[in-house]
Amino acid sequence: METLALMGMGFVHALSPVNILAMFVSTVVGVTIGCLPGLSAAMGVALLLPVTFGMDPATGLIVLGGIYCGAIFGGSISAILIHTPGTPASAATAIEGYQMTLRGQAAKALTVACFASFCGGLLSCLSLYFFSPVLAQLAMKFKSPEYFWLSLFGLTIIAGVSSKSILKGLMSGVFGLLLSTIGMDPMEGVPRFMFGQSTLYNGINTTCALIGLFSMSQVLILAEKKIVERANASAFKDKFGLSMAEIKKISPTIIRSWLIGNIVGILPGAGASIACFMGYNEARRFSKHKEEFGKGSIEGVAGSESANNAVTGGSLIPTLTLGIPGESVTAVLMGGLIIHGLQPGPELFTTYAGMTYTFFAGFVLVQFFMLGIGLLGCKGFARISRLSDAILIPSIFLLCVVGSYAIHNNFVEVIIMMIFGVIGYLARKFDLNAAAIVLGLILGPIGEKGLRRSLLISDGDPSILFSTPICWVLIVLCVVGVLSPLLMSKVERRMKEAN
Repeated sequence: METLALMGMGFVHALSPVNILAMFVSTVVGVTIGCLPGLSAAMGVALLLPVTFGMDPATGLIVLGGIYCGAIFGGSISAILIHTPGTPASAATAIEGYQMTLRGQAAKALTVACFASFCGGLLSCLSLYFFSPVLAQLAMKFKSPEYFWLSLFGLTIIAGVSSKSILKGLMSGVFGLLLSTIGMDPMEGVPRFMFGQSTLYNGINTTCALIGLFSMSQVLILAEKKIVERANASAFKDKFGLSMAEIKKISPTIIRSWLIGNIVGILPGAGASIACFMGYNEARRFSKHKEEFGKGSIEGVAGSESANNAVTGGSLIPTLTLGIPGESVTAVLMGGLIIHGLQPGPELFTTYAGMTYTFFAGFVLVQFFMLGIGLLGCKGFARISRLSDAILIPSIFLLCVVGSYAIHNNFVEVIIMMIFGVIGYLARKFDLNAAAIVLGLILGPIGEKGLRRSLLISDGDPSILFSTPICWVLIVLCVVGVLSPLLMSKVERRMKEAN
């Protein structure tokens, strides 16, 4: 009953005028970012994270959630209209969506993508509501040794799965860990690697690092390429809307892809880019109209879009309950939580339960905003997808600088952001993992405190790290996390070969 009361109060607070405005604006911004080829949901969330500082924590999280969901759907617009996925999560959507555009069914393809995205995202909220409190109860049993292994598990998962090379993924995580040692020693209060800069007293500002790694690095990537105009989006020759027969046709695909995307989202590190291909592949496998695939199948579009949007709710579950981000976007979201003074874990469902359930309710309502904005604004977003890099580069650069400076009105943090922009640029060039670097920054202090406190309690006896069943479960998960890239790379390769 208490949970039901919290859910009800969450919707009451989420429906306040401020939160409704936040949902609308953030979803529009998210869709805009998503439909611009080359930009990503992680970049959008990182870029606008400073904007949420002055907001109530729940409102700030709703804004970030709106950008997240909007960007994942927005990627389908450019994928369908110009055969260029706005985000990696829409790569499979381009296969059938662009074929429908060539047949003069661009509006139909966008309608299917919007409806499937709405259904996938909305259904994923069910697991967010029902699984999160259970995992939070489990997290209440965690002590210092468990937190040490949990931080290692988070690093092995994201560093391994998100990189083509296990070694490079782990190198990225270790680099992030080294950067997390900058600042005052958490146990003894001794300055470490501060270079005389009082700004580094509390370590590297996570927001500056996020903006640099995900946004400024993209500016550098775009700047080294030729300034190009986007391909012209096709004109709409048909009408928006779906018949009942078409809804009935794609409904089994949507439900199947929701389950796929939700499970992939809950598994830390897999991400929407894998889910979209799995959803598309299963849609084709179970379809009664296999001959339509490759020529413009609405089932193919629905399978991809339902799966990648179902990842959004699923990936928030390990992020909020255990502090283990499901993908790079939720790694940035976790940084946002910490910046607002909130630590992922059981306290979000006890001390800060009101804020958490307001965010959950806002996340549900964002799906409805995404549906309405997507159906009504596709023509406008189609024009946005043609923006030249000559406009994007200075605009993103300006937002990066202003956002970094606005955190504490300190120019040193702008320099830190620029340094991390170069680090992010080099990470992309050498196929390292920016998300793992961020996780190293965030999880490093948690792991260090867990390890040092454990050894302090046991008078230096390391056996305390192996003293509970939860420790052993996390050790096994760490091993699985390191080996999982082999399995995931095979799955992704087969999906792409099959398509």
